[in-house]
Amino acid sequence: MAFFFNRGRSRQPSDVVRSIKDLLVRLRETPIPPKVEEELGKQLSQMKLIVQGTQEIEVSPEQVHALVQATLHEDLLYELAISLDRLPFEARKDTQTIFSHILRFKPAQSSHADPPVVSYIVHSRPEIIIELCNGYEHSQSAMPCGTILREALKFDVIAAIILYDQSQEGEPAIRLSEVQPGILQDGNGVFWNFFRWIDRGTFELSADAFTTFREIVTRHKSLVTGYLAANFDRFFGKFNSVLIHSDSYVTKRQSIKLLGEILLDRANYNVMMAYVESGENLKLCMKLLRDDRKMVQYEGFHVFKVFVANPNKSVAVQRILINNRDRLLKFLPRFLEDRTDDDQFTDEKSFLVRQIELLPREPVEPARSAREPSRSGVNTAAVA
Repeated sequence: MAFFFNRGRSRQPSDVVRSIKDLLVRLRETPIPPKVEEELGKQLSQMKLIVQGTQEIEVSPEQVHALVQATLHEDLLYELAISLDRLPFEARKDTQTIFSHILRFKPAQSSHADPPVVSYIVHSRPEIIIELCNGYEHSQSAMPCGTILREALKFDVIAAIILYDQSQEGEPAIRLSEVQPGILQDGNGVFWNFFRWIDRGTFELSADAFTTFREIVTRHKSLVTGYLAANFDRFFGKFNSVLIHSDSYVTKRQSIKLLGEILLDRANYNVMMAYVESGENLKLCMKLLRDDRKMVQYEGFHVFKVFVANPNKSVAVQRILINNRDRLLKFLPRFLEDRTDDDQFTDEKSFLVRQIELLPREPVEPARSAREPSRSGVNTAAVA
């Protein structure tokens, strides 16, 4: 019986890889030659069979290893990344599966922390990741690319490539050895394109791009904290102006919630302290409290409370709260009062009311030691 089950694997992995690469080249011809898409679908299905197996056919680690080596030798991952938007639907799904399995594969005797494909990408071919990000330029490739990226982003070295690459079209992407944490970014790298993809994409594309964006800025805390500190003004300037002000209700609500998560993460303490020093940031949050949509109000409240609860408020923040004290003391007790089953929310409102009542008549300059986590202090820490 084993003879029949193994018939599907009669071709060598290297042959399958070369066939797919040749077909991808032909796929880019105009017009597309007859039966190229059909044959490409068959070859990708065969490649998926090797990495995934079936209920009847077990995966052979030796064949997967041979396939991975051939894939890297032929630069097939890059060819697939730049071709995803042209692939037929089923072929895109198979490619997504192939990528996910190959990214995770580690040979039995491997002593390296990262799988070999991940190491190859970050050291030798980071353009693969950049092109997968650029898959958000096309609705056909957005979700397959997003799924692959989120699998790859389980590794912090992949996140570092996305965050620190500043290459333009046609230029080599940044290698891991070239990454310099703490260096200010120019805002033109692939990471900054996520703001546009989230804000201007179709609903499905925007939602998927946001999911990937969230993974980038929350998963690997030590990496991201330094990045946010060094690029504080640019990042939060974009976040506030593009995402928080988005015309899309879903994007707006998700972005406010993400902002709260970033600020309340203990790893981002210095970043949070820098954010809540700003009077402009406080004004933005106070506007959210008066939004027409209750869930926007609710998410905005969880950012607003960070400003009020901070025991070392900046003069700018104190001035705004003091000038609006009477209005806030009338507004907060009635704010979302229908959330009667949310005891924590009710307790937090009461706490904020008390903090606002205790504000001095005039702003008081916070002690120097209390102001150490300012924006300038954050940047110094990041570079160090």
